[in-house]
Amino acid sequence: MQHSRLHIIGRAISIGIMASTAIVAPLVIRQVNADPRTDDAEVFANFIGMAPLVNGPVTHLYVADNQPVKAGAPLFDIDDRPYAYSLARARSDQVALVGQIGDERRIIAGKSSGVDVAKANVLGADASLAHAEAAVQQAKADVANSQAAVERSNAELEYASNNLHRIEPLLARQFVTVDQVDQARTLTTSRLQSANQAKSQLALAEAGLLASQAQLKQAQALVEQSHQQVQQASHNVTTLEPLEGQLSGKQAAIDTAKYNFDNCHVAAPFDARVTNLTISEGAYATAGEHIFTLIDTRTWWVIANFRETQLHHIQPGMLADVYVMSRPNIRYKGFVDSVGFGVTPDTDLVGRLAAPGLPDVQRTLNWVHLASRFPVRVRIQEPPSEVFRLGESAVVIIRGNVSPRKRE
Repeated sequence: MQHSRLHIIGRAISIGIMASTAIVAPLVIRQVNADPRTDDAEVFANFIGMAPLVNGPVTHLYVADNQPVKAGAPLFDIDDRPYAYSLARARSDQVALVGQIGDERRIIAGKSSGVDVAKANVLGADASLAHAEAAVQQAKADVANSQAAVERSNAELEYASNNLHRIEPLLARQFVTVDQVDQARTLTTSRLQSANQAKSQLALAEAGLLASQAQLKQAQALVEQSHQQVQQASHNVTTLEPLEGQLSGKQAAIDTAKYNFDNCHVAAPFDARVTNLTISEGAYATAGEHIFTLIDTRTWWVIANFRETQLHHIQPGMLADVYVMSRPNIRYKGFVDSVGFGVTPDTDLVGRLAAPGLPDVQRTLNWVHLASRFPVRVRIQEPPSEVFRLGESAVVIIRGNVSPRKRE
């Protein structure tokens, strides 16, 4: 009887446990799907490796490892003397070039004046040429007039001489008087003198024509010479383009030297915390080589890895509760910033991609297929900078409602 009662009680308990499980299990599954959670999460923040942009020894180091710094605070200095010298030399080269351009501008102005003088000489030579051409024409007219006078004098001389020869025989026969013969002789002598004078005047006119023609050739040569002088003076006039073209290069050299000089003094670009400081004053810093790391403390995320079966319950903008392992009793509020869309493929499933691009499929297979996990980025709202550490473990619970900040 006692055994039968115990059997009934045990069966009732078993039935109760099974009924409770049947009731609670869907509730738990529903809660897990409605509010996905994971403890596979880490605190994350942006960080940069601080590396100098110039080479040189570190003269001042203003920070210590793990020290918080504000934006604009000095971090370290590199010996700036070589870069100051380069900047001064670049500026001096620019000043020298500007002075050279000024000197060349004055030289060009003088050469341009020479061109103007040469052009004025051309005008004078053209005027002289015109005058010489007019003189030649006048001399030709004088020669023509003299030739006409010679011809007229010769004709008159011939007439007087013929008249004398005609009346001289008539004197013996007394057909003419002595006075008439003397008049004829006197006229012949006068006509002979006039003819000689006309010939002399013709010779003088011809000589004047030759002189005028010589002056014309001289004027033509002067005009040609003056034109050549204009061309030569024009060719001697240089331009400032080659020198002015160097101004941009000199300014670029100044800008580069100024950039290098300014980068000798390095300041924090944002509110941050110094970490992994591995250099001290006096060490030689090489451009591009990191000497410590700055963690951006303005914004903190938690990278939470959720199973792919939970991703359809997670949307950007949803609120999230974050707990860090160092302070598990403190809840930090956040919201889903984004959901990852890619992870590295599992080599046990697809194999390694060989060089030709074909999958290197393994000969063995895992019969238990685990769900892949994708990273979900959760941004912390108004985080206290003294609490979080980069890489710290965390637990994330996604709530179904949307953050008011995202809703805005």
